[in-house]
Order: sequence, then structure tokens, then C-alpha cells
Amino acid sequence: MPSAARELAIAELRDRISALEGGVAKRRACLPYGVPDIDAALPGGGLSFGAVHEFAGGGSGTVDGSAAALFAAGIAARTRGPVVWCLTRPDLFFPALAQAGLHPSRVVFVEGDKEEDVLASMEEALSYGGLGAVVGELVRLPMVASRRLQLAAEKTGTMGIVVRRWRRQTEANDFGQPTASTTRWRVSVLPSEELPVPGVGRERWFLELMRVKAGECAEFCVGACDEQGRIDISSGFADRSDSPRRSVHS
Repeated sequence: MPSAARELAIAELRDRISALEGGVAKRRACLPYGVPDIDAALPGGGLSFGAVHEFAGGGSGTVDGSAAALFAAGIAARTRGPVVWCLTRPDLFFPALAQAGLHPSRVVFVEGDKEEDVLASMEEALSYGGLGAVVGELVRLPMVASRRLQLAAEKTGTMGIVVRRWRRQTEANDFGQPTASTTRWRVSVLPSEELPVPGVGRERWFLELMRVKAGECAEFCVGACDEQGRIDISSGFADRSDSPRRSVHS
């Protein structure tokens, strides 16, 4: 092989290796919560990019389900780039998303008739790349479908977020089935923080980290997402819940 051709081949090979190494680094990147107790419970110190994460309400009611959606919105808000939100029911309250840090101008909403459409849209968006996060609202997440989403997320380094929403208690039972998701969270609403004057304080949530790869389950009481999508450890339960402990539901 002539010297010039050999040098060109070596340069192209180096570029390919560099691209592969960059992809691995991207997939291993994490989005920290900025709360030491929570980040310490997650391998890598935060939610992994290039992975799928599940969120659901602590009960089958609308209140807990809305908290899970707002928690997911706050996470998506702290990513960079557009956010694709796939759903079958266009019932999101835009001011609430903005209050959790996710301005609707950043979001591309994709509506489907069936959950199969949501799964297909999520997989396509995750495979596209260049997005901050891809969110999908689902009742059920079969293992095969979750694996396809996980592989698509790994390919591009995009974060996949699945918000499990159900209309009845029987549907909530599916949340216990195994999936390929990297983490699984459950969100329940707690009484708002007390104020020294009459009024409603910051909303509080009870977070259950029910599953995490290469980690242990934990529980936290936190203040709900602020206008930047950030949470903090709630001071209302300092005597028993400020530090993580193994979930009784795992």
C-alpha cells in the first residue's frame, strides 16, 4: 500500500475509534439530581443518559399520577435540546409543565391512537438522536418493548423516560412486571410544606427508587420540582426520612 494511502487509512481508523469512544462516554454520562443523598444511591451519581427510566404514581389516582408526570417533566427540563413527549391522551396542563421547568416551546408532542403507536414513536425518536429526552406515557411496558427502547437509547445517548399512567387499579398491577429499564421510581404526594403564614407551601413528594441496576432501592421525601426542574430534600420529615433506606415495597 502506498504511504499516502496507508496514512489515510490509519487516519480514518483513528476517527472511527474516536467516534466509538465518544459514543461510549456519552452513554455513560449522567444527569445528577443535585441532591447528594439521591445521587449517592445512583451508580454514576445521577440518571444515566442512553438509558430508559420509569416513573409512576404511588397509587392509581390522578393526583399521584400527575406528580409522576411533573417529576418526569422536571428531569426532562434539565436536559439539553428538544424534548419529544409521546402520548395517547392530550390532557397535559402546560402551565404545570412550565412550573416544573419544562417550557412547552421545548416540547414536541406526538399523539397516537394506541399504546403501540406511543412505543413506535418513542423508539423512532430515541433512534434519531440529538434530543434532550424522549418521554412516553404508557399503561403497560412489555419486556420486549422496553428492551427495544433501551437499545435505541444506548445507540444515541438520549434519555428515555416512561411515565406509567393508569385509569384503574387493576392496570397498576402491571408496574410490578420486569422491564429492561435502568431505574424505576414511584411518586406519591405528601402534605405541602408548612408556612409561617396562612397559605399553601411547596408541594412535597415521597419518592421510592424501586429498582436500579447495580444499586439498592431507597426512599426519599423531597420538595417538588421548582421552576428549574430541581428537587430538594424536604425538611418536613427530618426525623425519619431525610436519608435513604431500603424500600419496603422492593
